[in-house]
Amino acid sequence: MNDLSHMADSGEGRAFKTIRCQTQVRRVEVCRARDLDFIGEEPLLIRVEDREYSVVMRTPGDELAHVAGFCLGEGMVNDASDFKSLGYDANLEPNQVHVWLTDEAREKATEVLERKPFVSQTSCGVCGKEMIRDLFQTVEPAQDQFQIPIEQVFTCMAGLSKTQKYYPRTRGSHASLLFDREGELISFAEDVGRHNGLDKAIGKAFLEGILDRVGLLVLSSRISFELVQKASRAGISIMISNSRPTALAVDMGRALNMTLAFPAGDNELIVVCGGHRILGN
Repeated sequence: MNDLSHMADSGEGRAFKTIRCQTQVRRVEVCRARDLDFIGEEPLLIRVEDREYSVVMRTPGDELAHVAGFCLGEGMVNDASDFKSLGYDANLEPNQVHVWLTDEAREKATEVLERKPFVSQTSCGVCGKEMIRDLFQTVEPAQDQFQIPIEQVFTCMAGLSKTQKYYPRTRGSHASLLFDREGELISFAEDVGRHNGLDKAIGKAFLEGILDRVGLLVLSSRISFELVQKASRAGISIMISNSRPTALAVDMGRALNMTLAFPAGDNELIVVCGGHRILGN
């Protein structure tokens, strides 16, 4: 096995990339130049047991947390101790992360590891998978009875504008916020890809051993079915997004006894499923 460097914070020393370009601002009979920031995007190769498992297009930073959350969502691991090694090859660029599992974890994840490698683009977290039903193989319906006041939901949603650093500059990033059951923010990530941002946020909490404290997930983007899968694998039952979920996400949310909701105005929340977890009118 290669000598891998294990780091607690893979984003150390690597800036969250943005690119500044000159653009044209056009109006009728008017054209002027303006410099704008655009969010960076690079491929990340994820190797599992010395095999190319996936390539994701993502915003550089938090690579180890990203891969940890990805592996949890895929069903490869159930606990951070399932990683025998997680890090970079000292002889290769940081756009490759190597994952080695313990013998016990590798045996449990045999079916997952035998799947064909796939490429995940920024707009889809499951590109290349043969069947959507694969997503249901590693998830189970939520059993928790956690409930949250609707006022607290709106307070947590307000955290998006307070924490997003790159969206105001680039208009090209997505954010994921994880709150504990008292409404305190415990993990946050921002990325060009919706699923990448969620993997990173979950991965941070996962590696810190505080994932079981999460009560609510807030997303800047719509809820799609792969995000429901990732949240379910992380034990998160309440998902709030800025826009309405996809039809398939609704089907999955209902099947998994999860709560999906989105705002219709400043003081109105549309709950798609799992309304028993939202307290208030």
